[in-house]
Amino acid sequence: MSDMITADLVDLDLSADTKEAAARALAERMVALGRVTDLDGFLADVAAREAQMPTGLDGGIGIPHCRSEHVTEPTLAFGRSADGIDFGAADGPADLIFLIAAPAGADDAHLTILSSLARQLMNSEFTDALRSVGDTAAAAALIRGDEPEEAETPVETGSEDTVASAGAASPAAATVTDDGAEAPEERPFRIVAVTSCPTGIAHTYMAAESLENAGREAGVEVTVETQGSAGFTRLDPEVIAAADAVIFAHDVPVREKERFLGKPTVDVGVKAGINRPAELITEVREKAARGEVTSGSPGATPVERTGESGEGYGTKLRKWLMSGVSYMVPFVAAGGLLIALGFAIGGYKVDKAPSVMDHFLWTQADSWAALLFQIGGVAFGFLVPVLAGYIAYGMADRPGLVPGFVGGSIALTINAGFLGGLAAGLIAGGVVIAIQKVNIPAALRGIMPVVVIPLISSAIVGFLMFVVIGKPIAEAQKGMTDWLNGLSGSNAILLGALLGLMMCFDLGGPVNKVAYTFATAGIAVSNPSDSAMKIMAAVMAAGMVPPLAMALATTVRGKLFNQTERENGKAAWVLGASFISEGAIPFAAADPLRVIPASMAGGAITGSLSMAFGATLRAPHGGIFVVPLIGNPLLYLVAIAAGVCVTTALVVVLKGMRKQAPGAATAAGEGTAAPAADSKQPVAA
Repeated sequence: MSDMITADLVDLDLSADTKEAAARALAERMVALGRVTDLDGFLADVAAREAQMPTGLDGGIGIPHCRSEHVTEPTLAFGRSADGIDFGAADGPADLIFLIAAPAGADDAHLTILSSLARQLMNSEFTDALRSVGDTAAAAALIRGDEPEEAETPVETGSEDTVASAGAASPAAATVTDDGAEAPEERPFRIVAVTSCPTGIAHTYMAAESLENAGREAGVEVTVETQGSAGFTRLDPEVIAAADAVIFAHDVPVREKERFLGKPTVDVGVKAGINRPAELITEVREKAARGEVTSGSPGATPVERTGESGEGYGTKLRKWLMSGVSYMVPFVAAGGLLIALGFAIGGYKVDKAPSVMDHFLWTQADSWAALLFQIGGVAFGFLVPVLAGYIAYGMADRPGLVPGFVGGSIALTINAGFLGGLAAGLIAGGVVIAIQKVNIPAALRGIMPVVVIPLISSAIVGFLMFVVIGKPIAEAQKGMTDWLNGLSGSNAILLGALLGLMMCFDLGGPVNKVAYTFATAGIAVSNPSDSAMKIMAAVMAAGMVPPLAMALATTVRGKLFNQTERENGKAAWVLGASFISEGAIPFAAADPLRVIPASMAGGAITGSLSMAFGATLRAPHGGIFVVPLIGNPLLYLVAIAAGVCVTTALVVVLKGMRKQAPGAATAAGEGTAAPAADSKQPVAA
């Protein structure tokens, strides 16, 4: 680790009071050493990782980390805060902050070293020493492991399998009598565990260390398979077969999960493995004592376990729905663009063209237009089934796919549409979860996921959709369609403003996706209504505003932005024109209190103007490149330009007000960010 951290990367008097400021202060040290090439781009990657799950750990530790294309070599920076900084840990603020920066293509050796550090953080002697160390060089040496060789340190090895199996080699498997002699005892309780986190750098290995330590204290053999960024070494099948129970502590799907079927299982988020390993061991032992074993796919789903096991139903529901939406959107984009191209080439009568199976002439443009239109129509036919199927998958894993797809197809058959797909997916997932809770005889477990669950769940979902709830949902779908078709005047303008606000609130996040899904659901038919196409146009126009506005702002008032932001502004022109709202994320991450409100204001104006102008859009994506497919294209571009100008003006004014601070004028002329070690907010140029 000698090349990963030096004294220059240590701050023993970290003055930041927020996690964002702490990450920036430590990242600036990496930039100064050439370890990070784009400060704001790197911080955006750190913020994106933090948004997945807080990186605060019990014991006063914060460990923000990410893999980023802006990192030139694996780097570690350490900061010590006197007052503590909130990183989301249950026991309060963190005073020891480690910022880990890994290149997008970091090699296994470097990642293994970083995993070793993560394990050391579970050692109280190590953290106590960091709290008392007096100078930066000594702190860096301590983290590197340059202390005297005889000092006891956690296991550090390049082999994950060796490290992961440390618990199994623990002397806790024997009993010591009062006279000091080792007495034989019956075989200890054996647990196999899998740990993994989204980035696979820190939490994966910390959870493994915690579980192994807790196992030693409880006299239990714990063997852990770490599925991290450096790959993973599969546990020996004989070790799995001999295990009495299984613990999954993870936030991404367990690879080859079927290896662990048929055993008592506890399935939680990775932070539970770090913070309460003893409870997990006790819980899985109690399950084993009661004879509870998994059938089908063990535990919860990949979507559901992206947080702590105790998270609220509302949070889980949002994740289940977003699972369906994320799989549906590619079908929307492909089908929508194909249909739009068909209309552009063949005119608005292309939907009346005969099947290309019966009539297709290679030399006729109308035949090619009909072909594109009909392929797009087939793609659109998958939307509701895919939505329902993957909502059910988000709830119940693979067993939920069959009843989910069946329910979604029935929703299409009875004209229940998008609402029917939502209901079918939730019902299918709930039915499968209920079936999985039934205690099944061992002889039937093998056929449960292949025969029994698909058969019973599909029959139940089909009955409910056809006989019980299908008709009311179809009526509700028709009512919503009629309401959209009747929108006019001020109501339409207000809806456009609301959708514009949502599109610009989190720039590709959940709120943005809700607005986008609402719009694409309306055009997900061969002949969408005029109101649905107006909504789609308003949503795409508003989503283009933030990156275009940031690009314009960096052009007209470059002195308000540092060099990196000005470079990002050049890319934002293309991203904004392509309807990629995420192009504004680096600016929003660096200055959210100014950029996000300004973006929302411009998005609201664009959305309302687009609706007022009556602009329509059949394509769900494409930005400026599908303008020929837009109704009233000239006024549509005016709406976008108005929103961009408003956002640009607000950003320039707000950033200009910040620059009135004493001494800011000097820094502003330099064109780079001035180092500000003692400042809570860096001075931007």
